[in-house]
Formats: sequence, structure tokens, C-alpha cells
Amino acid sequence: MRIKVGDEIISNRIKIRIRLDYKGETKPPRFFFGGKTTDKVAQELREQKAALIRNIPVQGINIEDINCNMEIYHVTDELEREEVAFAPIVITLSADSIEDVIRFIMREEFRKIEIIEPDNVVFSRQDLERFLVKINEEMDSNKQLWEKKSTNR
Repeated sequence: MRIKVGDEIISNRIKIRIRLDYKGETKPPRFFFGGKTTDKVAQELREQKAALIRNIPVQGINIEDINCNMEIYHVTDELEREEVAFAPIVITLSADSIEDVIRFIMREEFRKIEIIEPDNVVFSRQDLERFLVKINEEMDSNKQLWEKKSTNR
């Protein structure tokens, strides 16, 4: 991937802002008391994920900012017919290539992406092929993870 301004190639990096919303799912309490609220679970999950993103380096990715200050919101789950809390997080990062960003956007928590820089991106045929292969690999990985989770339930 080459980033062009006019006829000049200036960089191979891309700067983006991604929003992920973490779902607070409660588990039934073991006893008659002590269960956490969906708000509390969502908040704790958001803090854990932010710490992981902040502290575990990912090749090709530079985390510039993590905003965990957005309000928790509630939605009624259609299947369970109960209210669920979501805790949003906004990550600003720069990446060596668009392929490096895929691991962030191929998640259940993904909600929104904003490309901050560049204004224009030129994909060569090889860049596009690599991008599509990476999407397929990430989809396979997610599928295996979901299958593993569903068999463990």
C-alpha cells in the first residue's frame, strides 16, 4: 500500500481510530448474592481489554491513544430478552499497512472505523490480494475460535 498526495508517495503508514464496544454479560451468581451487574462486567472487561491492547505489542501497530471514558450504554438483547450493557473504547493507532488493522476490525466488538490519515490510498494489485488473503485468514481464525467456544459450553 502506498499513500499518495498528488503525484508524490509520502508514506506507507495509515492512522485510524477504531471503536470497540465490549458487552457486559453476567453469569448467574453461585450463591444468592454477589452477582455483578452488567455495567460492572462491561466496565471491567473494557479495562482488561484496554490494558491488553496497551501492554501487548503488535507488530506493525503503534497504539497512540486509548479512550475508555465513554459512557456505558444499554440495549435489550433480542434473544435473551434482557438488558445488556456495552462499554465503548476508542483506539487511535498507526499501522504499517492496512493488513495490520484487520485484527482490530474483524472482532465481534468492532463498531466503527475512521481513517484519519491519509486522505487517499492507492492499492496495487498485490496489495489488494494480500489484503483479501489476510481477511480470509482472520475470518478462519475467528471461526475456529467460535467453534472452540461453542463446544466448551
